[in-house]
Amino acid sequence: MTRDTQLLHQAAARCLAYPDGEFHADVPLLRAALAPLRGGPADTLRLFLEQATALTPAALAEHYVRVFDFGRRACLYLTWWTDGDTRRRGGALVRFKEHYRAHGFTWDSDELPDFLPAVLEFAAASGSDALLREHRPALELLRLGLAEDGTPYAHVLDAVCATLPGPSARDRAAALALAAGGPPTEEVGLATAPYGHLRQLPLLTGGRR
Repeated sequence: MTRDTQLLHQAAARCLAYPDGEFHADVPLLRAALAPLRGGPADTLRLFLEQATALTPAALAEHYVRVFDFGRRACLYLTWWTDGDTRRRGGALVRFKEHYRAHGFTWDSDELPDFLPAVLEFAAASGSDALLREHRPALELLRLGLAEDGTPYAHVLDAVCATLPGPSARDRAAALALAAGGPPTEEVGLATAPYGHLRQLPLLTGGRR
């Protein structure tokens, strides 16, 4: 993975975290970091920043909660899309922590380790996009759900998917086929739980920075 892609993943991680005061303070840094990059994902992230900052901080925070904490098509927890709230999801979450540890990082948060901003942060810090590629179907379903909702956050997922090898799924049917039918029916509504107050970065410690 190139340094440009790592930078894009770090920027996307910050964009998908809860838009607190630190996010708004970081916007000039994000714009400066993206400035040397031209075309494709960088332009898409710049479009997100333009639309997000057109809202007041309070309005953006309210929008984020509405989209991610109360929307049924916008779960940021990757294993939810394949495992729902089933017993096997516990094993999947453990594998995330093991993957981080194998690359020299320690999971240091009450947040779940499959939270997409954290996975992007890890990819940026480690140079490995293996978890993103493994969960490409979930990313595609999330991307399509956000696009259907008409939220600026769809641009962030467009940028993330554009950094991954191979074509993106063009429609929901194709993405569902990739995900083998979507999350199991035992789910208990993780996508609607109010986790916004936990969404702070960084979530990992250690590793090779």
